[in-house]
Amino acid sequence: MPPPGVHPTTHPEVDDGSTTVADTYDMTATDYAIDISLIAVVLLQVRGRRLTTRSLLLPVAIVAWVAAKYLRGIPTAGNDLVLVVSCTAAGVLLGTLCGLFTTVTAGERGPFAKAGALAAGLWVVGVGTRLAFQLYASYGGATAIGRFSAAHDITSSEAWVAALILMAIGEALARTGVLAARAHRIAPSHVRTPAAMIGVGGNLD
Repeated sequence: MPPPGVHPTTHPEVDDGSTTVADTYDMTATDYAIDISLIAVVLLQVRGRRLTTRSLLLPVAIVAWVAAKYLRGIPTAGNDLVLVVSCTAAGVLLGTLCGLFTTVTAGERGPFAKAGALAAGLWVVGVGTRLAFQLYASYGGATAIGRFSAAHDITSSEAWVAALILMAIGEALARTGVLAARAHRIAPSHVRTPAAMIGVGGNLD
């Protein structure tokens, strides 16, 4: 056992290893709908789309809802926190690259975003990786994930939950932040207000 205080507990139930990975990742129709919705958000921009408040914040709203429903805390025992931080960092990196590789131009009605193949691919990699893990855990992979967890001192199935959710949050927030910053830079100085920059008060695409 680690010395007291080395791995402080952040939630009274999170570090309880009694919950199995299979129980945690029994996918529902809602889970599938969420993952498909996140993929569709960026695929819609492949053809080009005006950046509005709704289009920017929709992915953030989706992952925030997921976090509110499933995230119960951030476990810190063993290498749980390492897993969580690593996945979160990966999500931030993917979201940042997705935002950078999306073309943002000044349109007649405001900033216009067009996601190229690389930007869309990076986003799909992030969402697809989480979906693949959930499918694997739900349909035969729980034992292998349990062995991996034991071998790498991941003490709780909740660590996987937190890692995947925070990865999604990091990806969505990073992409939104990059796109919003780029839209702000290309907007003329006399219309650099939140409403003018992303179409508030106009027709929300």
